[in-house]
Amino acid sequence: MNDDQKKQGSDNGKENGAAASENILTTRQGHPVTDNQNLRTVGNRGPATLENYQFLEKISHFDRERIPERVVHARGAGAHGYFEAYGTVGNEPVSKYTRAKLFQEKGKRTPVFVRFSSVIHGGHSPETLRDPRGFATKFYTEDGNWDLVGNNLKVFFIRDAVKFPDLVHSFKPDPVTNRQEGQRIFDFISNTPEAMHMITFLFSPWGIPANYRQMQGSGVNTYKWINKEGTGVLVKYHWEPKQDIKNLTQAQAEEVQGKNFNHATQDLYEAIERGEFPEWELCLQIMSDDEHPELDFDPLDDTKLWPPDQFPFLPVGKMVLDRNPVNYFAEVEQVAFGTGVLVDGLDFSDDKMLQGRTFSYSDTQRHRVGTNYLQLPINAPKTHVATNQRDGQMAYHQDMVPGTNPHVNYEPSSLGGLKEATKSGKDHEPEYHAKLVRQKIDRTNDFKQAGERFRMFEDWERDDLILNLVNTLAPAEKHIREKMVEQFSKCDEDYGRRVKEGLEKASAAIEPGPIGSTQSGEGVRQAEEEGTKAKPY
Repeated sequence: MNDDQKKQGSDNGKENGAAASENILTTRQGHPVTDNQNLRTVGNRGPATLENYQFLEKISHFDRERIPERVVHARGAGAHGYFEAYGTVGNEPVSKYTRAKLFQEKGKRTPVFVRFSSVIHGGHSPETLRDPRGFATKFYTEDGNWDLVGNNLKVFFIRDAVKFPDLVHSFKPDPVTNRQEGQRIFDFISNTPEAMHMITFLFSPWGIPANYRQMQGSGVNTYKWINKEGTGVLVKYHWEPKQDIKNLTQAQAEEVQGKNFNHATQDLYEAIERGEFPEWELCLQIMSDDEHPELDFDPLDDTKLWPPDQFPFLPVGKMVLDRNPVNYFAEVEQVAFGTGVLVDGLDFSDDKMLQGRTFSYSDTQRHRVGTNYLQLPINAPKTHVATNQRDGQMAYHQDMVPGTNPHVNYEPSSLGGLKEATKSGKDHEPEYHAKLVRQKIDRTNDFKQAGERFRMFEDWERDDLILNLVNTLAPAEKHIREKMVEQFSKCDEDYGRRVKEGLEKASAAIEPGPIGSTQSGEGVRQAEEEGTKAKPY
């Protein structure tokens, strides 16, 4: 930087006032941000409110950071198929818990389209990178579309949606060097202890599924099922593959990547072409809709697993993918999902991440695909559509019904316009008695489940986890390494000790690179097979 540039920067700083010189975080309106950690909610575990202006401005800008590629989940593959309902939840009729029509009858089939994806990197990035995998399913039901949008891992890094842009920024390439840097990742994670559970999964072999057919899926967030009486229960969704589960160690992933960086897309396409249709069973965990003080965590916290011995996995149906897309762009690229796309009998919980995602997803689709993205064949419901919405970019038809008055695009009307539907059951009416606050939930318990997961891993999974963490953490500054060792030790004493010893032995030659990579050549093991079977979790 020359003297003129330095002077200009100094002058700009003076003009911007005290906030800039004091390193104070502000909004783009110049408002100082006093709480960048918590949405404003009804009570510390209640629903978010629409006047969260700081969050809405932050997330809506984040949704528009990439044009036209998805800001996350850019790399993807997809297929068509069907969902077949069992008609029961465990040994009970499904109607006890939900009035959603697609689940009611045994053998009832609903068309689906599924998009699998990686999260952080671009549309042509290798499918062997360490990254969560998206698992998004669009059900074309008789009551309109239902989108079940989730990941392969059952937990997440953060529990409050206001932190989502920060999380993704830390994992995205450095804005200066354009390289993903372990130091940036662990700088954020070391200050976000709730992420320890997800980090333990991500840096183990679970962070690199061998392919899309042999990975689990999860809704991650907590939803609700509503019956005809309007009674709600909390639910979590889990896709369990019938093809076994297979993950890659870091060395195996690097071996595969050296030959084929499209391996997962190719595997899915060719399996369907051969007639080896992949299947998953949809399982549900059910919990009464209250705070559950008997648990040592909040059940709405998406960084936590519900213990399956207390809340067993109950199968409700199966999904089969039996048809490949005929146009990748029109189907896989332009398909648009949203966590708010629910049918009657399904509802939101007060999960803070779910509430934030529900705004973000549809906002992103309107930005990325266009105002009328729901008129595209891959996104359009396979049922009756009639709205009073009109016009907008790329509108090519009106959602009208023959016999209605084309002059009336409002409701109510006595001139032959659209009318409200008849309710199929009582409204679900949760009750709230709390102050509107910005606070963390009471039962954070950030380290317990991460430690349990570390101890549950098999030896080879723990070995790979430690290797990947050490290789990624080694180039980071000392205070970040020490803080992370402290966090791992809080999860499990042996966990922290092994990372600490690995860092002490790590070669200074290790350079920053994709997370978990062994660019220095140290610790690389020859892959004996293209994946290692794992037990379900």
